[in-house]
Amino acid sequence: MDVRITGVLGRAHDVLPDWTRPLLRLARVDLRPPRPPSLARVVGAIVVAILASLVADALLVHLGTTLYPTTRGYVHFAFFDYARLTVIGVVVAGVGWPLVARVTSAPEWLYARLAVAVSVVLLVPDAYILYVGSPLRAVVVLVWMHVAIAFITYGSLTVLAPVGRGRHAR
Repeated sequence: MDVRITGVLGRAHDVLPDWTRPLLRLARVDLRPPRPPSLARVVGAIVVAILASLVADALLVHLGTTLYPTTRGYVHFAFFDYARLTVIGVVVAGVGWPLVARVTSAPEWLYARLAVAVSVVLLVPDAYILYVGSPLRAVVVLVWMHVAIAFITYGSLTVLAPVGRGRHAR
């Protein structure tokens, strides 16, 4: 037997096989979302997350190069190198927040787990550059930068662009 998933507009838009039910339940995807965050709040939260993440990145690079002087001049510690990737990552995460908020009645719960999963995946390039010869201490600083960005972005989006409580979205 198939289960009909009702979309935000109240129309059945997809038929999923029974085996997906436990996976959707595990992820708390129930399509009973609270009111999604406003676009203005999401954009504001993204801007705050970008600025705070860039400050955290710069502080971590400064701390890393102070603690580990041999990492001074490391290519990935150049502002434009990490700033570009930080901005892209925060914008993608920012777009993801209202999407997650539209598929579950527990958006913070699901978004936190997705943030952890994505952060782990984003450590793969760090592992690769370590493998090909980047200094361990420099890579450790990059890992801390990823962690800081994840915490800042999650906090900014969930606090500054909260979902509405009460009546479910129609």
